[in-house]
Amino acid sequence: MKQLQGLLAFIEAATSGSLTAAADRLAITPAAVSKSLARLEEQLGVRLLQRSTRRLALTEEGAGFLVKARAALRALDDAVAEVSQSASVPAGRVRISVGMAFGRRWVLPVLPALTERHPQLAIELDLDNRPIDLVAEGFDIGIRGGVIEDSSLIARRICRLPVVLVASPAYLRQAGVPANVDDLSPHRCAVVRFAGGTPSPWIFKRSGGRRIEFVPEASLSVSDPEALLDVALAHAGIAQTGLQHTLPFLRSGRLKLLMLDNHESGQREMVLHYPHRQYLAPRVRVVVDSLLAHFAGQPDLHLMPADLAQYAAMPASAPAGPQPVSLRRKTRRSGADAPASKA
Repeated sequence: MKQLQGLLAFIEAATSGSLTAAADRLAITPAAVSKSLARLEEQLGVRLLQRSTRRLALTEEGAGFLVKARAALRALDDAVAEVSQSASVPAGRVRISVGMAFGRRWVLPVLPALTERHPQLAIELDLDNRPIDLVAEGFDIGIRGGVIEDSSLIARRICRLPVVLVASPAYLRQAGVPANVDDLSPHRCAVVRFAGGTPSPWIFKRSGGRRIEFVPEASLSVSDPEALLDVALAHAGIAQTGLQHTLPFLRSGRLKLLMLDNHESGQREMVLHYPHRQYLAPRVRVVVDSLLAHFAGQPDLHLMPADLAQYAAMPASAPAGPQPVSLRRKTRRSGADAPASKA
């Protein structure tokens, strides 16, 4: 606003009746006040103040303008005060984008208490598994698994996202328990098949630190990673799924972990990210801090496959002493758990 300096000079001079007093209030020189007044009058095309060496007097136009000028300045002060308050009080809408399963289980339960503590806060939770452009789509916070490629985003690590191989006890009783990658060929497997049509490989460790990528001959493929749990729960075969999503079914006994010793859990992470660090609005900051504190206090989010050995299905092992060859063959023919083979 080009006239702001002149407006301030006019209001202070008219209120105090003195250029010197106005200059003291504005922390400038009397000459600067006089110059600002003259420039404002020139822009308006009217005289606002009659000046003499001893006093100032409002003209008729100046008296009417002073009322409106004071109202405009009050509105400006109110706007500044509102913005300053918003810089310290969480208020307004916060838009969060998160995948459906993680959002329902880990994010949504935090929000009611958060909005109760901050009644001026409104949170909009978008549950969707699609990739998003945080800035272009107007989200304040994004929560996604994988690697954040946009270096302009601030990324905060939530947890690791280990994957595990699982199957139902009923399937394993019928098909046997694989001990290593060589045992997987006869098994029914379910995989995620992404848009490019290529399923994600399963990674295994060999002795000596070698890694093997195994792409199963899938009997079932799905486009949604979370649907793999439904496949495994339906006794339809072996699936590679996220550990956090699988945990309730491991604890209930409906699924069993497989091949903990040689299956790699991967390097993916769950990450919370937002576009700005400097001047982050309090409405966004309080949500970020509350979510991260909640995630840090959830032990289940930070479990790794090695922590869950009690839920693993063990390949059939021989009792003490040598196992007769005929018994081993009978076990394979009957469909009971197969003995471990060497990797």
